[in-house]
Amino acid sequence: GFFPLQGHVVRNWKVRWFVLLQDKLLYYKIEGGKKEPTPKGRILLDGCTITCPCLEYENRPLLIKLKTKTNTDYFLECCSREERDSWALDITGAIHAGHPVQVQELHRMKNSFKLLENISLHNIVERMYDSSAGIKLTRNLDQGNRYKETFTGSSLVDWLISNSFAVSRFEAVTLASMLMDENFIRPVGVRSTEATRSSDPSEKFLDDSTALYMFAESSKKNTSSKEEVHFNISELSGTIVKQGFLVKQGHKRKNWKVRKFVLRADPAFLHYYDPTKEDNKPVGGFSLRGCLVSALEDNGVPAGVKGNVQGNLFKIITKNDIHYYIQASSKAERVQWIEAIKPLT
Repeated sequence: GFFPLQGHVVRNWKVRWFVLLQDKLLYYKIEGGKKEPTPKGRILLDGCTITCPCLEYENRPLLIKLKTKTNTDYFLECCSREERDSWALDITGAIHAGHPVQVQELHRMKNSFKLLENISLHNIVERMYDSSAGIKLTRNLDQGNRYKETFTGSSLVDWLISNSFAVSRFEAVTLASMLMDENFIRPVGVRSTEATRSSDPSEKFLDDSTALYMFAESSKKNTSSKEEVHFNISELSGTIVKQGFLVKQGHKRKNWKVRKFVLRADPAFLHYYDPTKEDNKPVGGFSLRGCLVSALEDNGVPAGVKGNVQGNLFKIITKNDIHYYIQASSKAERVQWIEAIKPLT
């Protein structure tokens, strides 16, 4: 799959195609819409340690960090928590291939708690911000420090249960821990901050009326410009249906770039982002109403497509007759995207 990877010399982000093998993680450069035959680099997994979730970059909360036995750090960014956890599980399995007990324990921990299918962390945060039904923010004093717009650990647990996001306090604490892991909320004050240093994941978030938390800076609503207000209120207000990395042909230069696509419903929009940029603003997007979407045959290069492309192409034609040519990483992924888009047109 595609992941933005941070460079070692120039600390910028480049999107690479990753292939996980039994003892190594290979990554390839994409040129002209096609994967180059020779790997750009490799991460040897023997003696590697993995950190997931990794919160070293506030604007990139979905990172996996790999540290090799030669102390080289690799940061890979995923599109969603589910994708991140799935890759982290597979990479950990490859690292500990000779230790099946550790792999079984990892599977047990991963499957011990699951979010309900109709709940996403992004939706929970949106509900938390609601002025009437959201979490109540208050001023709190902690060892002489006064914090604005905070909430207690126990009040968040109560709120999650009362809004049917969890059925027990244990589930609510687990859910609150996920919100903290994903950098949606952060601890403030001595008690809650010290708890994050616990080696036991179940004790990092405190169901306590003296433990203080607040929204993390990266998840605060930023409405400083008219453009952002426009996006937030209209196009970006829909429910996320699907997201992932796809390769898109440009309109002017006809070159191929990996973009992060986000499909939303109510209103139905498809936006795409440059995953190498630090901000989280779309570089393009369009309404899906009146669009036509179809798969393109892989036997030859269709008219309108430039370059020696890999295949798995599909096309979206907007009601204004703008043609978008997009590549998925596999035929199965192409089918999934087409089936997700069609009901929204």
